[in-house]
Amino acid sequence: MEELPQLTPDEALELLKEGNRRFLDDTTYEPTMDRMRRLELAAAQRPFAAYLSCSDSRVPPELLFERGLGELFIIRNAGNTLCTTALGSLEFAVTNLNVPLIVVMGHEACGALNAAVSLARGKASFSGNISKVLQSLLPAVLETDPWADHIVDAAAISNVRRVVRELREEASPALLAPQRQGTLKVVGAFYHLDSGTVDFLED
Repeated sequence: MEELPQLTPDEALELLKEGNRRFLDDTTYEPTMDRMRRLELAAAQRPFAAYLSCSDSRVPPELLFERGLGELFIIRNAGNTLCTTALGSLEFAVTNLNVPLIVVMGHEACGALNAAVSLARGKASFSGNISKVLQSLLPAVLETDPWADHIVDAAAISNVRRVVRELREEASPALLAPQRQGTLKVVGAFYHLDSGTVDFLED
């Protein structure tokens, strides 16, 4: 498999969009994973996008965008929250691997957001560590209105927008400087479990 040249942020985003279109066509996907490819990647990796995604087992970024080994630098946690580990990992992808694109992706029927809604409504309690995760999701739930219909999906989109906004405006200089220079773009996305479609929230 030929290594991709250094991509612009828009070129990297278009590769993801093309991959999701192929995924929706239900065609057989066979990425190059032979010994030669593994040896190439053992020497160095050159991912073209970094991905902050939910840990949900139904949301594997490599499959949704039909990408292979070494192409996506993925950080996953419940609710795709911007914890210290996630932020540090994104900084590493940008500063050490020259990734031109960061995608923050939420999804339909997110279990972490559903739990955060239950917490906001006073209908559930969780262990200390789970509560720490949910605390970071509560602002998205509260700004959406925890008593609204379809709150979980609306809160998931709100959470994506909040994380994107933080990465664009409040994150470390390691991420802000390349965005000002035009060599890095941060975008949000939302995955529909039933259709397989990824909507990019480019605002």
